[in-house]
Amino acid sequence: MNPLLKDNLSQLKTIFQAHKLERVYAFGSVVSERFGNESDIDFLIVFQNEIEPLEKGELWWSLYDTLKAFFKREVDIITEGSLKNPYFIQEINRTKELVYG
Repeated sequence: MNPLLKDNLSQLKTIFQAHKLERVYAFGSVVSERFGNESDIDFLIVFQNEIEPLEKGELWWSLYDTLKAFFKREVDIITEGSLKNPYFIQEINRTKELVYG
């Protein structure tokens, strides 16, 4: 796991719990040797089951703002339910690393 994530697991756990997440994966350059100072951080998230769609939207935006401020860099957040492209799904599944859950 990338040190940027590994060294902050305790704080990230608190953030993810506050945003009612069941699981969080990192994928893309942050889980590879290509990660650099200008790289963003890609997350795949799974919300807890009982959350209403409107609340999910509010939690997503809050999570985005929180993670962007925490890491002081761009973040991309994708929900598992929004994935449709089979090639993209395959690529994520090939590289993703569990961060929380």
